Amino acid sequence: MTASEARDALIGASEGTFLVRDSSHPLYLFTLSVQTWRGPTNVRIEYDSGCFRLDSTFPARSCLLSFSALPSLVQHYTSTSQVEERIEEHHMVSKDNGVLLKLRKPLHRPRAFPTLQHLTRLTINRHTDRHTQLPLPRPLLLYLQEYPFQV
Repeated sequence: MTASEARDALIGASEGTFLVRDSSHPLYLFTLSVQTWRGPTNVRIEYDSGCFRLDSTFPARSCLLSFSALPSLVQHYTSTSQVEERIEEHHMVSKDNGVLLKLRKPLHRPRAFPTLQHLTRLTINRHTDRHTQLPLPRPLLLYLQEYPFQV
């Protein structure tokens, strides 16, 4: 998906709707595209020394956290965006326009809506991180552990 395709997909979406796509820049693997109050914007995702973090201007770079997995990065910023008091503590600043990004919900591709199994797993993950204590058959517990993220 190109930047312009991402922009077209996000136009009309509510603020905080986002997607992660392959980056068109050769030095980056991924880009976060998100609908802001100003419209769609893109932030490159850096990968360095086995960790992912949002690309930002130099002064803000030291404030940004790094994550060993891309879903962990997305989950962190989605969680912080959902807690209104903490939004001001986590400024995700793009190099171009300095807009505060709020990640609220992923944009699903048409005809690629998640399966009911995956939606159920996400719901369980949002309510507990103690899968092994749930009274579920082993295959279901293994399925939950395959994707421990909330987004």
